[in-house]
Amino acid sequence: MIKVSVADDHPLMLEGVKRVLNREVDIEVIGEAQSGADALSMLVDAKPDILILDLTMPGKSGLDLLKDVKVLHPELPVLILSIHPEERFAVRCIKAGADGYLCKSGIVNELTQAVRKIVLENRKYITAEVAEQLVSQVNYEGRPIHDSLSDREFEVLCMIAEGKDVQEIAKELSLSPHTVHTYRSRIKEKLNLTTNVEMTRYAIQNHLIT
Repeated sequence: MIKVSVADDHPLMLEGVKRVLNREVDIEVIGEAQSGADALSMLVDAKPDILILDLTMPGKSGLDLLKDVKVLHPELPVLILSIHPEERFAVRCIKAGADGYLCKSGIVNELTQAVRKIVLENRKYITAEVAEQLVSQVNYEGRPIHDSLSDREFEVLCMIAEGKDVQEIAKELSLSPHTVHTYRSRIKEKLNLTTNVEMTRYAIQNHLIT
């Protein structure tokens, strides 16, 4: 029996993931959490074979939480779920220690396949396109300038480029508007940009948003 813990702050998505997994005779959901803190507490008591983790969590981001999990539970496989397309965050997640990346739109058809591949075959669950990105980044020294951004800065950049204002970003990431302004200032400084329009143009040119 494959034992699974799930961390997602959206109740409907959490129930959907549990429903998909629990219909399988060889998979059992043994723990659930709706925040990063709850997820870490859950792993103290539960001993899952894999953690399914939402990339966008309130407070600490899914990427930061992933890094914490890998420090505290280095042998625990982690499958990232995200609303974002692979080309935006998958490589960052794999580099941070994730064992797979799956868009939420694909959970009905791919979730159980991903869980079995990671747990039973001890292999990462990524597409060929993501694998090519990983290889190209290893072999290519002229890295894009946005690689200098922290995970949270990168997340804020993409949200600004999608047209979200500071208040929306602050609410979605459970941050203060002042903190979002600070991230935006750091992004502009690191990318040598001055306006949100320039940030959006940069994101489009570098295929960070669709």
